[in-house]
Amino acid sequence: MAVFVALGAFLMTLAGGWTAHRVTDRRHLVLGLAGGLMLGVVGLELLPEALEAAGTEVYGVPAALLLFVGGFLLAHLVERLLAHRQAAHGAEETNGRTPEVGLTAAAAMVGHSAMDGVAIGAAFQVGGGMGAAVAVAVIAHDFADGFNTYTLTSVYGNARRRALTMLLADAAAPVAGAASTLFLSIPEPLLGGYLGLFGGALLYLAAAEILPEAHHAHPARSTLLCTVAGVLFIWLVVGAAH
Repeated sequence: MAVFVALGAFLMTLAGGWTAHRVTDRRHLVLGLAGGLMLGVVGLELLPEALEAAGTEVYGVPAALLLFVGGFLLAHLVERLLAHRQAAHGAEETNGRTPEVGLTAAAAMVGHSAMDGVAIGAAFQVGGGMGAAVAVAVIAHDFADGFNTYTLTSVYGNARRRALTMLLADAAAPVAGAASTLFLSIPEPLLGGYLGLFGGALLYLAAAEILPEAHHAHPARSTLLCTVAGVLFIWLVVGAAH
């Protein structure tokens, strides 16, 4: 049942990526919406779940928050290292962007989607009602995941073929994650730590890369409205799931 339900996440992820691809003539709106979706996912879904799952404190600070900050710093470090490496080899960035950063960010989205599938499988092991509730939340926000995966890959100058490849990997990841629960389970504290780390990295990409790029060439009110709409959409999804 869990694998069958995860197929819904597969289709929603593809729908999100297809939407991001089709509206490339309104790139600033796409980026503004993607930034809002990412901000909403981090603040309204990932971080609360991480704090609840991780639980423990390290020197007076929740472990999930430490990993959240660590994820932010890690994303910044990876971007700087990749940019420095590319410059050292005489390669030019595409529109000031390093393609490897986009691939790394998209790979993180794929990993997150795989964990979504694991969450579906684990919830169905608890009971049908719990599994259905988690599945609704995952399927609803996988539209945003597909949208962000395609946008993150392409905005850093990667070719359309690479963006589509990462989108397909992101779509297949929940199915693989759900299937893996037939053989293993992930301890809740470890899952919480992962969510915190991923949330920090995603926030960095949204705040330091996606949103500045969205407003750089088109500082329009419509771009800001798309960002707000992205946050509100995630709020509605999280609220509906609870």
